[in-house]
Amino acid sequence: MQIRSANPADAAAVSRLVLLAIEDIAFRLTGEHTEAAVLAKLAEYYRTPGNRFSAERHALLIAEGGEPAGTILCYGGDQADALYAPIAERLRAEGFGDAVQDREADEDEYYIDAVAVFPQYQGRGFAKTLIRHAELQATARGYAAIGLNVDIGKDSARALYARLGFEEDKRIRINGHPYRHMRKELRVPSVHAAQF
Repeated sequence: MQIRSANPADAAAVSRLVLLAIEDIAFRLTGEHTEAAVLAKLAEYYRTPGNRFSAERHALLIAEGGEPAGTILCYGGDQADALYAPIAERLRAEGFGDAVQDREADEDEYYIDAVAVFPQYQGRGFAKTLIRHAELQATARGYAAIGLNVDIGKDSARALYARLGFEEDKRIRINGHPYRHMRKELRVPSVHAAQF
């Protein structure tokens, strides 16, 4: 198992993993109606700097035998609006109108936007490893908490996050569906670095 930053060659694999993680939200954020078109648009977002899906600083990849096995996309909750803006602008330019972004992240947390592992690699601790690395990123960037959302119906995912120290602090709606917002406090100063 190898953890590394995702690179441009990983666009197709990361896009498939992001679709696994966010499901119908990907259709809304791409404006597309078929899985193939969604994957193509996610790959394009991934290769484009400055948005919530871009590779340049948001994606870590876990590989097994050189093949991508899982990914995690993270960013500061205080950057969520700025990272969504290029996607909203693109959707407007393509005639999809003003897509309203649901508030997914709290301003003071390092936010796990998506975490996914391909089915053939599940059950081997890859998601836990990715989350632990995200926690290290969060503390290195000075965030005092890390957060994520889990679909109300995904009890096994909620149980995993609970075992890793995340606690539900509220319920929210994303793309019309109920989610548990889960948060884990980290032992670092609450002032985060602005340079990242």
